[in-house]
This record gives sequence, C-alpha cells and structure tokens, in this order.
Amino acid sequence: MKTGKKIICLLVLIIALGGLGYITVCGIGADKYGSASDIKLGLDLAGGVSITYTTVEENPSRQDMDDTVYRLQKRVENYSSEAEVYQEGDNRINVEIPDVTDANAILEELGQPGSLIFMDTEGNVIITGNDIKSAEAQAYKDNNGTTQYVVSLELNDSGKSAFGEATTRLVAGEDSKRYIYIIYNNEIISAPYVKSAITEGSVMIDNMQSLEYAETLASTIRIGAIPLELTELRSNVVGAKLGQDAIKTSLKAGAIGLVLLFIFMIIVYRIPGLAASLALALYTMLMIFLISIYDITLTLPGIAGIILSIGMAVDANVIIFARIREELMKGKAVKSSIKDGSAKALSAILDGNITTLIAAAVLAFKGSGTVKGFASTLALGTVVSMFTALIVTKFILNLLYELGFKKVVFYGIPKERKTINFVGVKNICFAISAVIIIAGFVFMGVNSANGKGAFNYSLEFVGGTTTSVTFNEQYTQADVESIIIPVIKEATGVTQVQQQTVNDSNQVIFKTVELTLEQREAFTNAMVTQFGVDAEQISAENISATVSSEMKSDAVVAIILATICMLLYIWFRFSSLSFAGAAVLALIHDVLIVIGFYAVSRISLGNTFIACVLTIVGYSINATIVVFDRIRENLKNMPKAERGEIVNVSITQTLGRSINTSLTTFVMVMILAILGVSSIREFAIPIMVGVVCGAYSSVFLAGTFWYVFSGLKKKEN
Repeated sequence: MKTGKKIICLLVLIIALGGLGYITVCGIGADKYGSASDIKLGLDLAGGVSITYTTVEENPSRQDMDDTVYRLQKRVENYSSEAEVYQEGDNRINVEIPDVTDANAILEELGQPGSLIFMDTEGNVIITGNDIKSAEAQAYKDNNGTTQYVVSLELNDSGKSAFGEATTRLVAGEDSKRYIYIIYNNEIISAPYVKSAITEGSVMIDNMQSLEYAETLASTIRIGAIPLELTELRSNVVGAKLGQDAIKTSLKAGAIGLVLLFIFMIIVYRIPGLAASLALALYTMLMIFLISIYDITLTLPGIAGIILSIGMAVDANVIIFARIREELMKGKAVKSSIKDGSAKALSAILDGNITTLIAAAVLAFKGSGTVKGFASTLALGTVVSMFTALIVTKFILNLLYELGFKKVVFYGIPKERKTINFVGVKNICFAISAVIIIAGFVFMGVNSANGKGAFNYSLEFVGGTTTSVTFNEQYTQADVESIIIPVIKEATGVTQVQQQTVNDSNQVIFKTVELTLEQREAFTNAMVTQFGVDAEQISAENISATVSSEMKSDAVVAIILATICMLLYIWFRFSSLSFAGAAVLALIHDVLIVIGFYAVSRISLGNTFIACVLTIVGYSINATIVVFDRIRENLKNMPKAERGEIVNVSITQTLGRSINTSLTTFVMVMILAILGVSSIREFAIPIMVGVVCGAYSSVFLAGTFWYVFSGLKKKEN
C-alpha cells in the first residue's frame, strides 16, 4: 500500500470516528441511526409512568398479593426489563414503567387485570389463569406457504394434568361439544376447537385472523393469568428517582475516565496505546449507537455492565500489547511481533469473553428486572469489545506501522522481570483471605445481634414508606434534592430518601425506609412548618420491596447457573477440572469479600448490589482465565518444569496485564465514585473493592489454587 493511500485510510477512519461521534452525541439523524438522546433511561435516571391498582377483593391474602405482584412484574417486563412492581398498603399494587410519558396508552395496552377461566360447553371449569405459565403470539408458514397466526400457551403441572384429562374426554365425545371457551371477566374472548388430546402442557390456538389479533388474545390471557382482579386507582407521570444530577455526573465521570484511559494507554504502550485509544473511542460510540437501536433501557446496573465491558475491552488490548512486547524481547521484527503477538493473545481473549457471554446469556434467560438489564448491556458490550480489540485495533496498528512507525522504540521492550515465588507465599495469602472473609461474617453476626440487621438493606429489598406531599408551588428535581430532602433527613433521621416529582402538578412522592409513627409525625411537621404545606395534603403508606422474594430467587438461581456453565466451559477448554475448580473458588472468594464489605461499611444494599456482584463475577473470571491460559501454554513449553515453577513463571509473565487492566478499570469507577451523587457512590465503591479483589485473587490465589488442586489429583493417580 502506497503512503498516500495509507494516509487517506487513516484520515477516513478519523473522519468516520468524528462523524459517528457527532451523530451519537448530538443526535443528528437519530430517527435513522440512533443517538445518545435516543437512549431509553430507567426509572432511576429518567422516571416514567406510575400506575396504582387496587384489588377488587377487599382483604386479599398475602400469598395472592405476592403472586399477583410477581406475575404482573413478568407481564410489564414486556415493556421494559427495568419496570418495577411493588405492593402499597394492604390491597394496592404500584406499577412503574420507565421512559414513557403516556399513562393512558400504557393502561390501554397493558389491559385491566381480571379473572380468566377455560370452560367446556357444559360449563365445567377446566383451568384458570393461575395454570398458565406463558402466552405468546407466533407466526409461521404452513406446507402451502401460507402464513398462519397462532397463540402458544405453556401450562404448569396442575394445568397440564387438568387440560390433558379434559381434552382427552372432549375428543372422545360429540363434535359439537369439542369447543373450549376462554372467558375473561365473564366475556368469551375465544372458542377454539379441540382437534386432539393435549397432554404435554403445550397448547396451540390456531386460525387467528391476523398477528395483531393473536397478540391481543395472548396479551389478554397473560394479564388474566393473575390471581387477583385489579382496578385502576390512579396513574401519573413521575420524574427520575435519582434526579438529573445522576445523569450529568455519570456522563462527566465517563468522559473524564475515558480521557485518562487514553492518556494512560498512550504513555504506557505508545503507538499500540494510540491504536487502542482510537478503537476504544469507536467502541464507546458503537455502544451508544447500539443501545439506542436495540431499545435497551439504561439504568445504574446497566452502566455497571458497560463499565465491565470497557474494562474487558481494555484488557483485550493489554493482553495483545503484552504479547507483542514479549515477541519483541525475543528479537523479532516489529511486524512479525504484531502478527505473532496478536495470534498468541487470541485464546485468552476468546476464553475470557466467551465465559462472560455464557454468564450474560444465562442471566438474561433466567434473571428478571435489573438482572436482565445488566445482562443485556454486558452481552452487547462484550461482543463490541471483542470486535474493536481483535479487528479494529489490529487494523489501526498495522496502518500506523505502514505509515512509518516501524521502530521498536515506538512499541517498547519491557525489562525482563525476575520470576516471583507466588507459590511460596500461598499459605500466607490463604490465611489473609480467610481472616478477611471471616471478619465479614463476624460483622454480619454482630450487626444482627445489635438489631441493625446483617446488612443496611435499602427499600428496594425490604420495602418502606411512600409519602405523597402536595406543595404550594412546583419544585424541580434539583430543588427537591437540594432543599427538601435535607430537611426530611434531619427531621426523620433516615439516610436514604428517593424522590419522584409528578408531572404537571405540585406533588412529590418520597420513598424512605419504613417510618415509625413518630418519624411520620416529624416528617409532617417539617413539611408544614418549613414549606407551609397543608397537613391534609400529606399521605403516607407502607410499600413492599420492589425486589420480590421471587426476583431474589431468580437472581440467585441465575448466578448459580451462570457459575456452573462457566465452570463447565473452563473444564472443557482447559481439559481439567482443577482449572475449573480453582476459577470458581477464586470467584467465590471475591464475592464473599465484597459481601463482607457491605456488612462492614453499611453501604446501602439494594438493586445495585445484584449488579455489583454480577460485575465482580464477570471481572474475576476474566482475570483468572488470563493467568490460566498462560499456565496451559507453559505446561506445553516447559514440560520438565515443576508445577510450582510453571505457576510462578505464568503469573509473573501476566503480572503487567493484571496491574494495568485493574488500574484502568479502578480509575474509571473511582472517578464515578468521586464525582457521583450519593446513590452513584454507593454503587461505585463496592465495585472498586471488587476490582481490587479480582486483581488480588487472579495474581495470588487462582494459580496457587490450581497448584493445590492439581497436586491432589496427582496424588490420587
């Protein structure tokens, strides 16, 4: 390639980056291309529609209320994975859907939850809405190429049995009696004909006249599959829980973090660092573009997924550059070093990212609420980071080389590092980790014994009190944060206050931990005396946790399944259970330390806790795999060496990568903690602890765990 063409290629790349940046940041062409202004934000960042339902039954059981909340949660996740459903008082349920402004449209589309039954022609009830697990509209082409529209139902075990018995009985009877009536709120909405016995729990309702008709029927069946009949009490458009400052500080912190990251990469890695910086700029803009295009709702947990994927994007580049420098140390030419170093880095990058994608897929499939939001941004970020690291960075690096940056001085040759005896200090490291983990459990016990609770749970986990106040004037979110909330904290003694302004009114909704009668009175007095509010315009109700017990169970099961899947993949790729066991043990170590940190620091444990744990799981496993990949390589390159020597050499060789990747990720999150509002800070600090733990465990524990496990296996043989 001639020099002129090379310069043109570089200029085209820079112009393309600038153009894409202008589109994504300024919103030009948003209707066609997507932009930052087009991104959907969650309730915590942008607010949305709040709908309050009340039950038709005056005194519903707690079980029915819990089941209704959970099923309604699954229903509204069709609008957004970040939607929230929680109980208010004894017989009311609140539904909050982010980033929408038309409450009436949502109400019309969501439908009115009511009673649903399936009945035969003689009036016998076959199943109820409680027996239906899912209902989806589908389209397919039959043997003649004609598009057919159907509604597919999945039944639970009791529904499967009852439906099987009923359809077996109906197909054996008269043709005129082989119809099943689907009745919603005492109105027949469909009457499908039973062609054969259905005993496996999968039901197909065919002959739908259009896809829209099928979707309407499926939607009605889903909303009818709720234990309690509900009626709308009120609906409002509400503001963000965290206020505008949360968005501004997050964007500011992200921009500063990226600039510092670029400077660091260029100083440490020189020309490769410049190539990586350009690729990371493209990564950032592609993420904005794709999040907008795919309508992913962005919340604090989603930001966690992006931070983790940025760390992984940096990590992939650092692994490649470290390998290039190793090839240069062997005396190879720059061009050969770029080629060979990139090839040798491939396995570690692929294994680390594939394990993360496996975890993200499991979390998206099995998790709910914030877990799904985290999984979406993490999966997207992981794919984009692999693309930019493996393709874009390599392309830019080769282009810069061809433009004349061919001398070794532009790439740097590191000094050969003396092998460190990590195996020799393993017992000391094991003891330090054990003491820290035990200390965390001790703090949990002491806190519980003192009546504080093992953790400082936020209202998302334990519920609390919602207080509606109608002021004499309209306050902005910024005014509420700076003027009113400090008064509430001083009067009640609480440390957590969420606020939501109600559009086109003077009403503000405050959510706190559960207030005592004395605290409620102090709240009311503060509003009356300091803001002149009429006491009659203040109402308070206890609310349930927005993270239900079922959602907690979903999250735990999702994390366990993700861990098992990652273990199986590592076992398969490294052909050894010792590697898999060591990786999972290092992962558990990091999670336990962060959980202990929550207990010691009393940082609020809420929705972001789940995202924090998931971030640490992804970060830890990725860092560990880099070390294991080098151990696997050295087992072949050093066949006569002792296992301890192989571990020490491998960790020493990857030490630069471990330090640099951890440092860049830590700085990114630290800036978020320094500049962010309190809720952002409570989210960022535990992740900083997790990054440090991940670096520590990958360097001092993971390899030595493998050393111990492989030694035990050797003794057994």
